Amino acid sequence: MSVPTAAATRTICAQLPVLGRDVTVPLVTGGTVAYAALDYAASAPALQRVWDDVAAYAPYYGSVHRGAGYLSQLSTDLFENARRTVTEFLDCRPDDQLVFTRSTTDSLNLLARALPADCQVLVFETEHHASLLPWKDARVTYLDAPRTPRQAVETLERALAARDPHGPALVCVTGASNVTGELWPVRELAAAAHAHGARIVLDAAQLAPHHPVSVRDLDVDWVAFSGHKLYAPFGAGVLAGRADWLVAADPYLAGGGASRKVTRREDGGVDVEWHESAARHEAGSPNVIGAYAIASACKALTEAGFENLVAREERLIAGVRAGLAEVPQVKVLSLFGDDAPRVGVISFVVEGWNSSHFAAALSAEYGIGVRDGLFCAHPLVRTLLGGDPQTQGECGAPEAAPGERSLNAIRVSFGAGTPDEHVERFVTAVRELVSDGAKWRYRTEDGRCVPAV
Repeated sequence: MSVPTAAATRTICAQLPVLGRDVTVPLVTGGTVAYAALDYAASAPALQRVWDDVAAYAPYYGSVHRGAGYLSQLSTDLFENARRTVTEFLDCRPDDQLVFTRSTTDSLNLLARALPADCQVLVFETEHHASLLPWKDARVTYLDAPRTPRQAVETLERALAARDPHGPALVCVTGASNVTGELWPVRELAAAAHAHGARIVLDAAQLAPHHPVSVRDLDVDWVAFSGHKLYAPFGAGVLAGRADWLVAADPYLAGGGASRKVTRREDGGVDVEWHESAARHEAGSPNVIGAYAIASACKALTEAGFENLVAREERLIAGVRAGLAEVPQVKVLSLFGDDAPRVGVISFVVEGWNSSHFAAALSAEYGIGVRDGLFCAHPLVRTLLGGDPQTQGECGAPEAAPGERSLNAIRVSFGAGTPDEHVERFVTAVRELVSDGAKWRYRTEDGRCVPAV
């Protein structure tokens, strides 16, 4: 298998252009510069193709599953075709259900509401809050952060062996960390779960935009992801997988669309017959534009070829990591070590800098957008930084003024559509800020580090 050349991978970037690539922003030092959006792990920019597809459909927008008119019929077909497209993208099993939700967080909360009685949930402390927190009504076992993929599997196997083997159990695990970008051994974790009679749900929010996700190949029971991570920021997400727990559960929301038949009783109440299809958990008017946008992104990524996308991204990752390694004051955060495979998500701290101060300088002086804070993964970041994982912190907000140490980090993230120049400018900016310091003064305002006026 030949490895794509740098020129070829730049062509891939051109084939998947994103909105905002021509936006210029002002610098505090004067002038403007093309904005380098390097915060894909929070929300990826919309693919140009997604935007164009949505714009072409917009005049034909109509109610879904509700009307006899042409636009309603067209919108219903579009919505259900989007479901089939995303089902194919995820390589789901024939009897799986795919529910359109608002986001990964919404998807996992939906699944949490559908858990059988007395279900035990096993989740690593390293999870994003979207997959760490929804299980409050279940018996939850939180697993310590592993330091190797093998240790992750062994930790899960021990916990599963110690549980009550007669009750239902669910394992929740990420596919790629939103903090370190490291890939988790999903297939091996799924095998361990099934060997002990448990099911597994995959949080693919950070995995799906970067690598192919096959429900069948990974042998997971459910997968969840967000459109806004997948270059389709129109307020939709996905939960796909086994139907039985979803059909047995009360609807996530009670209302029109979820109900098949509603009748009055003689005692004055109502009897409801709920749908057993995905509609059971899609009450209300569906977000047809959000679903169509996700389907459009799935088609674009599939046609571009994940093999090519992964090869290009690995080259960008290698360049960023090599550049950061040349700056002794920079420490890259990692659970599994430098050689662990990862997606385009890298978090780090800089000696002598408060992370919010450093991120503010990247934005104000270089036009580079990154993220700083705890990334809605507080226990993991605090563990990686040597702090107490039990300590509470405000999500995304600095705890110290410029120049003071804080248990926060800086995250740079990128993917399809990221120009080479943006990551090269980022590496140069890190090197210059560390060696020369900031060119501007900064202050803390409303919990954020901002340029002083």
